[in-house]
Amino acid sequence: MTRVRIIAGKYKNKRIETLNKNDTRPTGEKLRESMFSSLGAIYGDILDLFGGSGALTIEAISRGGERAIIIDGAMDAIKVIKNNVEDLDEEIEVYRNDYRRAIKVLHKRERQFDFIFIDPPYNKKVADIAIHMIDEFDLLKPDGTIIVESGKNEHIKIAPFELEKVIEQGTTKCQFLRRDLND
Repeated sequence: MTRVRIIAGKYKNKRIETLNKNDTRPTGEKLRESMFSSLGAIYGDILDLFGGSGALTIEAISRGGERAIIIDGAMDAIKVIKNNVEDLDEEIEVYRNDYRRAIKVLHKRERQFDFIFIDPPYNKKVADIAIHMIDEFDLLKPDGTIIVESGKNEHIKIAPFELEKVIEQGTTKCQFLRRDLND
């Protein structure tokens, strides 16, 4: 297994495992640094719908996030995530589930989140479905942010959210979405 490091916060320089699979690509350190610098203060509740290694969530918790839920559909990813968070004294729940089912369960539990990370397989329209369901099932707090990672040339349907910022690095694009603050 390869390892990536947490960039900043209380877990700065902590190394975590990632999967060595073709369909899994951990967010690189440069993009993660740009992403979190753009977000500014991290606080509250975090949801990671496509956890992979858990790196985005651990980075968010390291920088001030209070609680997190990590979802992934692959058993090998869940094992890696659980290994990565087991020695952290944090409120991080890890579940193996399909993201669509997880969104519905979280809605039934009346959960809402300050930050939602969406980093699914690229070019499969999965991000479009996740964004639509986050809106439909009201998972984002009114002042929350959705962070979507995708292929640079991939078109993501972001409505009804508004695009706040875009970061592009190499073949990857990261979009920051918020509710229309003028409503």
